[in-house]
Amino acid sequence: MPIYEYVCRKCGHAFEHLARNLSDGAGKCPKCGAARPVKQFSSFAAMADAAAGKVCDSCPTTTSCPSAGRGHCCSGACRH
Repeated sequence: MPIYEYVCRKCGHAFEHLARNLSDGAGKCPKCGAARPVKQFSSFAAMADAAAGKVCDSCPTTTSCPSAGRGHCCSGACRH
């Protein structure tokens, strides 16, 4: 079941909605109750299996690693 991200048109609250089927959209904002929140484009997260020698898709190089300099990335599987 996919998780979709939405933003309320009225109050600007960002929230996630677990869709149980293709027609299951977020009906209203959980914060203010306004109808028809806007579905957002979002990316997905991919984790790596460090024990199997696979690296995380979100940080293929040192320069693009979001955790470079902090000593970890993608559960320690980053190539930096």
